[in-house]
Amino acid sequence: MSLHTHTFATSNELVTVFSQRIADTLKQAISEKGQASLVVSGGSTPLPLFKALAAMPLEWSKVTITLADERWVDSADSASNEKLVRENLLTGHAASANFIPLKTHHSDANEALEQLSATFTNLGLPFDIVILGMGEDGHTASLFPCSEQIEAGLDVNSPAMLIATQPTTAPHQRMSFTLRALVSATHVFLHLTGDKKRAVLMDALENATDIEKPIKAVCDKSSVELMWAP
Repeated sequence: MSLHTHTFATSNELVTVFSQRIADTLKQAISEKGQASLVVSGGSTPLPLFKALAAMPLEWSKVTITLADERWVDSADSASNEKLVRENLLTGHAASANFIPLKTHHSDANEALEQLSATFTNLGLPFDIVILGMGEDGHTASLFPCSEQIEAGLDVNSPAMLIATQPTTAPHQRMSFTLRALVSATHVFLHLTGDKKRAVLMDALENATDIEKPIKAVCDKSSVELMWAP
C-alpha cells in the first residue's frame, strides 16, 4: 500500500516524537472505545522508546500490551521479549497496563495456538498500534524467510492470527502474529535506526519478493509509517 517515512536527526529526537505520538494515539482510542491495544517488538532498538513510554502519564490500566512475536523460552531467560518488556516498559506509569504474554506453559509453541488465539479473539482485532522492527535478512516479527512456515504466516487469506515458526538462521522456536493480524492494525509503525537497516528495507521494497523479505509484505499490505534515525 504505502510507506511514509519520518526521518529524525538523532535517535533521541525519534524517541521523543514517537513516544508522544503513541501516547496521543492510545489516549484517542481510550476516549473513543474505553480501551486501547499496543503491540511491541523486542530487540535493543525499542528500549529507549519503552522507557519514554513508561514515563507517559495516561490511563495505562485501559491499555492492553502484547508482543508481535516471542521466542519459546522461559520468561526469565535473557532471550525473552517478555522479560525485556516487563523490565523496560511495564514500569512507572505503564506498570498498570494489561500485559498478555505470547509464551505459555506448553513445551511446543504449536500446542499453545488454540489457547492464545482464543485470548486474542476475545480482545478483538484490529490492534490500535503495531510497532515492528526488522532484521538484516528482512524478517519482521518472527516471520523469517528461512522458515518452513513463512508462506502460511504471510497468507492474508488465512484466518489464523498466530503462527508457530522455527527459523533455520536463528535460535529458538517462536510464536508470531501472522501478517494478516499485524497489517490489520489501525496504525502500523516500523521503527529502525542506522543506515544499514534502511538500506535493507529499500532493497527489500525494490528488489525482493514477499517470501524473500517479509518486511516487503507488510509494506505492500498496509500503510506503514517508518520512524528512522541514522
